[in-house]
Amino acid sequence: MNETNVALEARVPLSFSEAVDRCREALAAEGFGVLTEIDIQKTLKKKLDVDREPFVILGACHPPSAHRALEAAPQVGVLLPCNVTVSVEGGETVVRAMNPSGVMDMLADPVVEEVGREVGAALGRVVRAVESAAQPA
Repeated sequence: MNETNVALEARVPLSFSEAVDRCREALAAEGFGVLTEIDIQKTLKKKLDVDREPFVILGACHPPSAHRALEAAPQVGVLLPCNVTVSVEGGETVVRAMNPSGVMDMLADPVVEEVGREVGAALGRVVRAVESAAQPA
């Protein structure tokens, strides 16, 4: 897994649909629900007649963490839900999850910073779970 200020990412030897399914399973295992799903490939084709490789955004929410963060700083709502993407880039399947720590730290609220670290750790486990599920036994 590669970590940047923006995302936690892994390139996995899975098909696009397998990776989406594994992400859903790993998110559920960490207590996240998927609130939204945006099919970027389909949307851009419909709206702009643009062809692109598969790309989906899963808007994931961990209710206890969202509640704690919103109670401490309601403006955190603009950062919710936590996005997880699965895409095909140059023939490779890529899984990314937002890295909330950098943005949450900007709010300078200790509760929000702690939630950001906890959610970031959980999302890291999600990406690693998809990555390890793709490894041969």
